Amino acid sequence: MQFNKEFDRAASLIESADGLLITAGAGMGVDSGLPDFRGDQGFWQAYPALADAGIEFASIANPYAFVRDPRKAWGFYGHRLRLYRETVPHEGFSILQGIAAALPSGAFVFTSNVDGQFQKAGFPEHRVCEVHGSIHRIQCMEPCRDDIWPADYLRPTTDDAACKWLGELPVCVHCGRLARPNILMFEDWKWVAQRTDIQRTYMRGWLNGAKTLVVIELGAGPDIPTVRSFSQRQGAPLIRINPRHSVIPEGAGVSIATGALAGLHGIQKALQRRGFLRG
Repeated sequence: MQFNKEFDRAASLIESADGLLITAGAGMGVDSGLPDFRGDQGFWQAYPALADAGIEFASIANPYAFVRDPRKAWGFYGHRLRLYRETVPHEGFSILQGIAAALPSGAFVFTSNVDGQFQKAGFPEHRVCEVHGSIHRIQCMEPCRDDIWPADYLRPTTDDAACKWLGELPVCVHCGRLARPNILMFEDWKWVAQRTDIQRTYMRGWLNGAKTLVVIELGAGPDIPTVRSFSQRQGAPLIRINPRHSVIPEGAGVSIATGALAGLHGIQKALQRRGFLRG
């Protein structure tokens, strides 16, 4: 079978570790049916109304979009919020949990994804660092204070054909002015990093406690290199799973050129063959 050698090498690295650092980019959600925003063509395929208007991802995923056209900006993020709430995490999340359970220090997640899928799959809040924030949290546009709050109360009603938010726009619970998702956007100087800073503190504590680390990186591309560079900075064996950008520095670990779910299935089977995980 293709990749058998790579799967066995990855399994060997995991067997030698006591802690699993999971680093994940947008490709992790593709197997759950989430849209792939890779390049404007992929983004526009998911949002044809923005394609018709010639609006690029970096222009709508931008705090200035809420100033120019708040209904369109919230139409985009409202649709995504509803989509992420409805999405069921794929089996790969459970595979990672199974591997983590077999390691003394368990696992920690570092992700650029804002969809909350790791927590939805059962990873505890104190073991996830969302470096770009979360769509499930809200903040003031200004912001009037260093505070964020859950988006649970929002029931997005959108005209998806026009990418428009319908009804009253979300407002700050403190000052009543326009609110926005607590997501680090492009050209964003007003993101409230409070929650992510706390998550980073938890992560540093976990990293200090893990004696022998292995990194599994999933679906993290080079266009926004936050996750890839973080993976490589750990100085630990790296298992990079990516269908298009799987190359790693020589001697850094294992490169597996496939999607996240297929790669995790292969590693799981290799670990079962070796008796590390139950079949």
